[in-house]
Amino acid sequence: MPDFPYSLERTVVINAQPETVFRFFTDSARWASWWGAGSTIDARPGGRVYVRHPNGVESLGEVLEVRPAERIMFTYGFASGKPMPPGSSRVTISLEPDESGTRLRLLHEFAEAGPREEHVQGWRFQLSLFGNAVANEVYADAAKAVDAWFNVWVVTDDRARDQTLAGIAAPGIRFRDRFSLLDGIADLSAHIGASQRFMPGIGLRRKGDVRQCQGTVLVDWIAAGADGIERMSGTNVFTFRPDGRIDSVTGLANPSPMQK
Repeated sequence: MPDFPYSLERTVVINAQPETVFRFFTDSARWASWWGAGSTIDARPGGRVYVRHPNGVESLGEVLEVRPAERIMFTYGFASGKPMPPGSSRVTISLEPDESGTRLRLLHEFAEAGPREEHVQGWRFQLSLFGNAVANEVYADAAKAVDAWFNVWVVTDDRARDQTLAGIAAPGIRFRDRFSLLDGIADLSAHIGASQRFMPGIGLRRKGDVRQCQGTVLVDWIAAGADGIERMSGTNVFTFRPDGRIDSVTGLANPSPMQK
């Protein structure tokens, strides 16, 4: 076994379950989503690791150990031999459950000090791409959850409203806007029911596409009456749990024409 006296470590939290996160180390399509088109991995001991970076540089390695949803270890080096040849470093990725999803621990061990310094920023950047690649898959249906959120504000039946909220939101969901300081589905559902009494006929709908980054979703909206005339508009900030349910919503209304 080669000697690797130099190392770097990095820990990040990914907003997804360990089983989901681990797939991005074992499935070539997902592996390529955060390394670069054409990258592949054969996730079994002795399997080939291949990375084709966006600039065309190629990296090679061999899988040394695989523990599903917990750990993967592989050698890592560059096909050109710069800054280090294949086999001259070792990468260990460990996963453990976290209340926000998965705590990922990276250990990269090197035979020489120079390459270690060159990879500090490299991993900072690469794991950022990784977190976004995972989130893009986990929250691919964020728009559906957001639309269900807006639609529930016109549901008049208490039981149906509670059931809809339970399907899209965490039990302790937090909602904040200029008229709301709410915690939990029961509190939120009652508030929605009250809003229908004080603002009858007003409905909400999404305006434009959702914008998502690692489980935080930005959405523009409009509120209109039964006549279709816009009464208000604004932006909501949604945060999602690793299971895809809404954890919190913050609503920011745009100034009305009279306030401008």
